[in-house]
Amino acid sequence: MKVLHLDTNHPLLIEQFAELGFENHEDYTSTKEEVEKKIHEYDGIVIRSRFTIDQQFLDEATNLKFIGRVGAGLENIDTRYAKQKDIYLVSAPEGNRNAVGEHTLGMLLSVMNKMCKANREVKKGKWDREGNRGVELDGRTVGIIGYGNMGKAFAKKLKGFDVEVICYDIVGGVGDENARQVGIMEFQQKSDVVSLHVPQTELTQGMVNTEFINGFHKPFWLLNTARGKCVVTQDLVEALKSEKILGAGLDVLEYEKKSFENMFVQKPKAFKYLRKAKNVLLTPHVAGWTVESHEKLAQTIVDKVKARFC
Repeated sequence: MKVLHLDTNHPLLIEQFAELGFENHEDYTSTKEEVEKKIHEYDGIVIRSRFTIDQQFLDEATNLKFIGRVGAGLENIDTRYAKQKDIYLVSAPEGNRNAVGEHTLGMLLSVMNKMCKANREVKKGKWDREGNRGVELDGRTVGIIGYGNMGKAFAKKLKGFDVEVICYDIVGGVGDENARQVGIMEFQQKSDVVSLHVPQTELTQGMVNTEFINGFHKPFWLLNTARGKCVVTQDLVEALKSEKILGAGLDVLEYEKKSFENMFVQKPKAFKYLRKAKNVLLTPHVAGWTVESHEKLAQTIVDKVKARFC
């Protein structure tokens, strides 16, 4: 096996591939067009989100047997075409699901208890206890949209709270002891908190819009540690202004570049509002980005490739 590594990852990935007898090549700087010219030489690719693996790229990859995506989703790969060419697709949601679950819980508690607002104020010498009075999670209903690896990890973290946890998913029968699966009508009727844990697909892109938000029976807190394009930012801003959404914890934003390495393609007015909003917590797509997940993501890719080809 000759493998091309297109993004830097935990060193164990290359080390363990070498132990399996694979020939590792690293290229972290060439353009997509330059990589296309040599990709026919390789049996495998390991990538995070450096560029899109589209039909043209796959047509040049005449010997490709697998693509390892060191992350949870495969949205930067033309999965349908890759499967037609019998290319094994490997992602690693098991590697960072715990990190995402912990981060999501941390964001929720921070937003509900105004921790970031209070922190900024105290550092500026302002001591406002009443203005930073929080609300408790106990007794509320937490709704999870997308009950796969990430959704289940978040639900597990909620076991220590006196809350009802419900989940909504287009796949039936995914509920478990940590979350009861419900239909969309009950979900929108009961949820006090809505947490997104869905992949980016045609169905989920722009799913949180004005129509969706207005379908809820009561104001709610919104958490998004999934994909930025699942939320229409302008509609979110309007809902924050009207208090239909009480607060938001956003680890991902609609305006992110696909590479995730630079901030944004653009900085529209809606983002300027989010930056100033006291009830909005922003983090730079790091929910699954821990010291531990860095290693676990790489190990998951190695284990899956080894199980398939060795």
